[in-house]
Amino acid sequence: MTTSNHPFAGRVLDSALDAIGNTPLIRMDRIAKAHNLQCNLYGKVEYFNAGGSIKDRAARCMLEAAEREGILTPGKSVLIECSAGNAGMALAMMGCLKGYRTVIVMPDHMSTDKDLILRALGAEVVRAPDPAPKIVARKLAETIPSAVMLDQFANPNNPLAHELTTAPEIIAAIESIIGSDRPTSGKVDVVCASGGSGGTLTGVARGLRKLHNPDVKVIGSDSMGSVLAQPDTLNDSNDPICLEGAGLKFVPENLDRSCVSKWIKVTDAEGFGATVQIHRLEGLLVGGSSGAIVAGVLKYLKSDEGWKEFGGVEGKNVVALLPDGIRNYLTQEWLLNSFSDAVDSPYANEIEHALKFAQGQGSRSVSPPIASLVTQDKNLTDPATVTVPV
Repeated sequence: MTTSNHPFAGRVLDSALDAIGNTPLIRMDRIAKAHNLQCNLYGKVEYFNAGGSIKDRAARCMLEAAEREGILTPGKSVLIECSAGNAGMALAMMGCLKGYRTVIVMPDHMSTDKDLILRALGAEVVRAPDPAPKIVARKLAETIPSAVMLDQFANPNNPLAHELTTAPEIIAAIESIIGSDRPTSGKVDVVCASGGSGGTLTGVARGLRKLHNPDVKVIGSDSMGSVLAQPDTLNDSNDPICLEGAGLKFVPENLDRSCVSKWIKVTDAEGFGATVQIHRLEGLLVGGSSGAIVAGVLKYLKSDEGWKEFGGVEGKNVVALLPDGIRNYLTQEWLLNSFSDAVDSPYANEIEHALKFAQGQGSRSVSPPIASLVTQDKNLTDPATVTVPV
């Protein structure tokens, strides 16, 4: 009998909380080849966490610290959080397991998919336009009895979670390939993440520099419309942010911008395009913020500075944090629009023949002929009817 080397193999877990962390670091050789990179490109794929995103790590760390300090009481306290969705989902999942009611305040432009997932986990969802969500969440925390706002934007346990778990996991994975048949520098040379709450970028940077490589290049990928990048001249606060989770209209307390070696601004089109490329080339069903991060690190690696030091150097190790999966964005226009380049199946005649054959056998549950299916698909994804935000 063969056994898996997955960290959860051969074990019974007590709850979904035990399935947080130990996510895979996966080579993205096809993306690297498509962009003529000589370095090693990896994705830290965080949708393998139980709640579906990297926010599971921070949520668990914040919640367990609050319980130890007596701030939260299971079965009594109400969790209030301002979230773009993923932190809210993580807290809602933990609320199910620990007996907390959960109220999540989201910006009104976030996907319907996130709203549905939150409600499936029993959370109450409040929508508000930017910049009101944080104000609304704080007011609810003041007025609802036994309410507690953990505040991912200022809670130090957010970056601490990544310093203690995400960074060491990346280090262990990179060090495990020393001596393999693939060229490697033996260390993490570049890491790229987006700003968001600041926890991932700050915590991973601190962890890598303290434990592993003090000279690691930290790239911050920042959406157009976000104000996180430095120097401030890179930013235009008048632009909208369409890439969910890839930027903010304010600088959160948890974001230590001194940790970032270089900021790269990414357009919505670049982020969405990279997301689809990851789907098609690597088979990793990541969300839009992952695409923004990969687009950012690719822009850096292909720049004169980045190419000379890393992108064009064999054995250099470049890690992109991939925060969540496509589950949260299945109804988004940018994803639907990505299907508009699809061509008719080369097997259309065979499929139509098989469908007609099955209908001739008396089946009443057979779909319409393939020609009508193709027409429906084209109507759904016609660029004239589906608009990609740019």
